Amino acid sequence: MKVHKVAVIAGDGIGPEVIDEGIKILKKAAELAGDFSFEFTYFPWGCEYYLEHGKMLPDDGMKQLKEFEAVYLGAVGYPGVPDHISLRDLLLKIRKQFDQYVNVRPIKLLRGAPCPLKDVTHDQIDMVVIRENSEGEYAGAGDWLFKGKPEEVVLQTGVFSRKGTERIIRYAYELARNSGRTLTSISKANALNYSMVFWDEVFEEIGQEYPEVETHSYLVDAASMFFVKQPERFQIVVTSNLFGDIITDLGAAIAGGMGLAAGANLNPERVYPSMFEPIHGSAPDIAQQGIANPLAAIWSASQMLDFFGYEDWGKRVLNVMEQVMVNQKVLTPDMGGNSSTKEVGNEVLALLSNCNIDV
Repeated sequence: MKVHKVAVIAGDGIGPEVIDEGIKILKKAAELAGDFSFEFTYFPWGCEYYLEHGKMLPDDGMKQLKEFEAVYLGAVGYPGVPDHISLRDLLLKIRKQFDQYVNVRPIKLLRGAPCPLKDVTHDQIDMVVIRENSEGEYAGAGDWLFKGKPEEVVLQTGVFSRKGTERIIRYAYELARNSGRTLTSISKANALNYSMVFWDEVFEEIGQEYPEVETHSYLVDAASMFFVKQPERFQIVVTSNLFGDIITDLGAAIAGGMGLAAGANLNPERVYPSMFEPIHGSAPDIAQQGIANPLAAIWSASQMLDFFGYEDWGKRVLNVMEQVMVNQKVLTPDMGGNSSTKEVGNEVLALLSNCNIDV
């Protein structure tokens, strides 16, 4: 039996509550499959750890995490800890040091999920956004000159290397070719005359190796409009770090809300662990009330199953999530129900055990 070692950083706010439900689903999938299992090791890192120790994780934290195949992250952020510290000293640190250069965000309107768009069917919102995850606008390069003086100047530098740009675009082309879907690049070359012109040129260069892939290219402002007006335009999307961060939250809004937003941070070469997380944040205003929506955490668990090669079980988890929403009997308040976090997790667990659910 294959045993997968997973590091769990439940994090802050509602993180521990939703991650508990995702772990229940992973354990049940392994139990039902019978040929693999998970070994979970918990690490108490995050904002509470920072307030006690002055750091988001211990000095040897990355060395500890390197021993695992995957990281399952709950949420990062809490009042009293500046956002740039909680984000950059844990989440971004893991992404960069483990070279998790591919961020995968599924934007799919599951059956039963709420959608704010008028007259849109679930098959019209079905895309995967591939976001560059290691450099770009989040590289942390820049300077702060003459701080506190009238001539104060700040420089925030986007870093676009040929290696980094080529590999993320090539990953997206491969995904598009293998899935038989279209590929759309989102940039802003009319205003960002170095980074995005370079991005567009690399997109065209790599495209010559994939003549069978139908491609499109949009400026980010136009793409944002089409996400709302004509989401069916998009199937596979590739974009930079900042633009990917923004448009995937827009995508979440049209595909059921942040309670259904999941993401994977991949090191495709598997030299380092990959990381899986719900994207909704720590939501401290509802923490420890037992009403947080666990479906995003469960969706990210399905992404972990896909990553480990158990795509049939990843698909089954998504089918079960759809069934929960279609039934509308066990849902958290954000989705119009009155059930608890654990009750929703238990409902997914019960349905997952039903072998009649199509894979």
